[in-house]
Amino acid sequence: MRFTFRQLEYFVAAGEAGSIRGAAEAIAISQPSISAAIAHLERELGLQLFVRHHAQGLSLTPAGRRLLHEARLLLDRAEGLHAVAAEVSEQLRGRLALGCFVTLAPMILPELMQGFAELVPGAEIALFEAHQERLVTALRRVDLDLALTYDLQLPEDLAFAPLAELPPHILLAADHPLATRPELSLADLAAERLVLLDLPLSRDYFLSLFLREGLTPQIAQRSAQQEVVRGLVANGFGYSIANVRPRAGAALDGRPLVRLPLAGSHPPLRLGLARAGSLQPSRLATAFAEHCRAAITDSGIPGMDMP
Repeated sequence: MRFTFRQLEYFVAAGEAGSIRGAAEAIAISQPSISAAIAHLERELGLQLFVRHHAQGLSLTPAGRRLLHEARLLLDRAEGLHAVAAEVSEQLRGRLALGCFVTLAPMILPELMQGFAELVPGAEIALFEAHQERLVTALRRVDLDLALTYDLQLPEDLAFAPLAELPPHILLAADHPLATRPELSLADLAAERLVLLDLPLSRDYFLSLFLREGLTPQIAQRSAQQEVVRGLVANGFGYSIANVRPRAGAALDGRPLVRLPLAGSHPPLRLGLARAGSLQPSRLATAFAEHCRAAITDSGIPGMDMP
């Protein structure tokens, strides 16, 4: 073999960052070292892996995209040798590829991962935050060991272990005329403006709540970013419906928000761990799942207030 794993690592970093500079910052390696590694790979493989642009921007060629996929797999398998050695020595260590639903990640993951690091200091968690459709794709490709997500239209070939239920609630600006009510129904909000969290499958869930009651929401704004939704609500653009309950009682700009119970009977979102049904969990994945079962319950979730 005329190239090294380190050169492959530098190539993957450049492919993911889209520039030599970005790759250098991501893995704390000098730009000339990354450039030299890419040049060596192209020379040894007889392929052009990137199209170079001004200001060190890079675009993968078709051959480069294919090699990037294969290089990731090869590096993952090499990293897996640590996990195999750890299993032989009965020590828990290695790399866990963990997916997380994008709106959950900022609240749950830091505290959850910190607790797991104390239990298993030899573990390395590689995060992948995305909406449901991308998580499902990554799980099916076995790019992820586990994903912390909802049971939103999960296909049958994925295994799902529920951990907790998150009922929907109403989010309002603190000075909204309805903010002093003890609870609100969807009928109470029919004439109000809705700020919709516009993520694949998530939007379908929220809109289905209205459909079940024969109502049509007045959608004023949409955003795929949860903090943008919270900021728009806090600044008077309308109300929103959410299931997550961050401990912070304000938007990022400091404007206060109010959470009110949603009156009536509405299906909650079930939070749990998903994995490829055909994938036999490693000891590390099993240990992390056990940690999640202890930390995430209907009575408490890391990073969240409970109803």
